[in-house]
Amino acid sequence: MITKLLKKIFKSKKERDIAALKPIVEAINRHYEALRNLSDDELRAKTQEFKKRIAQHVQPYREKEQQLKQALEKAIEEDNIQEQERIYEALERLKKERNQAYEEILNQLLPEAYAVVKETCRRFTENKQLVVKATDWDREIAAKKSNVVIEGDKAIWKNRWMVTGHEIEWNMIHYDVQLMGGIVLHQGKIAEMATGEGKTLVATLPAYLNALTGEGVHIVTVNDYLARRDAEWNGPIFEFHGLSVDCIDLHPPHSPERRKAYRADITYGTNNEFGFDYLRDNMAYHPDHQVQRDLHYAIIDEIDSILIDEARTPLIISGPVPHGERDKKIYEELRPRVEQLVIQQRREAQKFISEAKQALAKGDQKKAGELLFRVQRALPKYKPLLKMLQDPKIKQLVLKTEAYFLQDNEKNMPLVDEHIYFVIDEKNNQVELTDKGRDFLTKKDEDPNSFVLPDLGEELAKIDKSDLPREEKIKRKQAVIDEYTIKSERLHAVHQLLKAYTLFERDVDYIVQDGKVLIVDENTGRVMPGRRYSDGLHQALEAKERVKVEAGTQTFATITLQNYFRMYHKLAGMTGTAETEANEFWEIYKLDVVVIPTNKPVIREDKEDLIFRTKREKYNAIIDEIERLINQG
Repeated sequence: MITKLLKKIFKSKKERDIAALKPIVEAINRHYEALRNLSDDELRAKTQEFKKRIAQHVQPYREKEQQLKQALEKAIEEDNIQEQERIYEALERLKKERNQAYEEILNQLLPEAYAVVKETCRRFTENKQLVVKATDWDREIAAKKSNVVIEGDKAIWKNRWMVTGHEIEWNMIHYDVQLMGGIVLHQGKIAEMATGEGKTLVATLPAYLNALTGEGVHIVTVNDYLARRDAEWNGPIFEFHGLSVDCIDLHPPHSPERRKAYRADITYGTNNEFGFDYLRDNMAYHPDHQVQRDLHYAIIDEIDSILIDEARTPLIISGPVPHGERDKKIYEELRPRVEQLVIQQRREAQKFISEAKQALAKGDQKKAGELLFRVQRALPKYKPLLKMLQDPKIKQLVLKTEAYFLQDNEKNMPLVDEHIYFVIDEKNNQVELTDKGRDFLTKKDEDPNSFVLPDLGEELAKIDKSDLPREEKIKRKQAVIDEYTIKSERLHAVHQLLKAYTLFERDVDYIVQDGKVLIVDENTGRVMPGRRYSDGLHQALEAKERVKVEAGTQTFATITLQNYFRMYHKLAGMTGTAETEANEFWEIYKLDVVVIPTNKPVIREDKEDLIFRTKREKYNAIIDEIERLINQG
């Protein structure tokens, strides 16, 4: 009773959010009704009126910015570093103040601006064509697109245009719930809207409003098809009002065309291309070679996929490394040894599993726990081990054993590791050879320390303390450094090969196609052509699969999507599933999630999710459900 009463008094977050949006929606619709009486030319003139009001509002900040830039030029001429730093800081503060001023005026304009977009959509829906006085902008669009025709001093805008090779007829007018979604996006929040509720159309509202500032709007999609489709689908609505639209994925990197796409009022593109362009710009030798401008406002479609699932996936620009050919030979040369080592480790793991089962049958929990923990250290993805760990009691036993060996700075860990050839730390993605493993890798006729790194500092100190002539000391030091380098490269290759054999599974983490190892995105399951693991891991996988080992690469520039999108002045997004990650969105990005109701009541019955421990259990449940439905007719 008390809970119900409190909910009635204070309302839920969803109810409070919707209540705050309704007055704005009502204001939009009042303006919308008033706009019906305007001619098409008068409707278009509204955009220039909005731009003029915005320019007047931020004029003081523009003037101050110009003064600071002139002062900066003078400080650079005088080589006054302190003054330059002071001006840069002042410019940064001024930029934040100007952005805040933009938000103030845009909030004032929002109802009327959204009404203009809705009215434009209505006119394109209800009329085969809109006839307006031709401007230079109309003529420019007509030269590139077939949906605009110039006849004398008139421009005819048709309501049919090409989208990804197919002609569509515009037939959408914003519902009230879509207006709510548009308000939420302008406020720099996440709009959760059910699939089919028209998120693509919703984005036209904040995109139009924020594009009026001239600072640029980025609409981010998960793949290039959607970027191109949405740009072509919504483009004419913006272009009718004189706003330029482009898609970066249509143009090559570094090209003047891509630079021009970033100068458009509204720019569509994929998350990865926006991120890679940022990296390329930071590697450019001259400002003229950069394509992006200030990151002002972005609307991210499927925001949970981009900012949660793929957020920490690094975007990497890499290039060739010195000694690439030598590295290739090392992986091919060491592969047979490492392969035999992994086979031997698997045999040992099989033996330990068998002994653990016997110990469990005798009730010797301590021995069984040690043996299973040893297998976990040796091969954490060993399938017989994973099968046993499905039993909660056995899993608890292994965790208890692990806790015991981790105490006192792991002083007892050698008792576990001395029986295996290498240790795998799956959490940190690291592999370490044991003495037993080094002995196995070393051939009879080789130096016993072939896979042992010398103590470089100690060896060089010994040479320094010796009575040898200076030239001899230099010669011996170089020999020690060369030996260290060779052994280090060999050991690194062994570790990467061990990772390839034990932590990476074919057709799960990667596939082999046309003689190439292709990475599979762990979040989406998509193959990523052209992407390579760094630090020699990709060569190790190529050696493992006996395909051509390509030259190694090194990282030149890298950034995660999370860090890239946090640089925007204002960020917003839309998806069908954001409420479940609402806490994460707020903690990482300070983005609030607003759940938008559906246009019509949902009659579908959403049942609770079913969760299974294994794929086998899941598939059996699916089969049982199919049989149940068949029996029902």
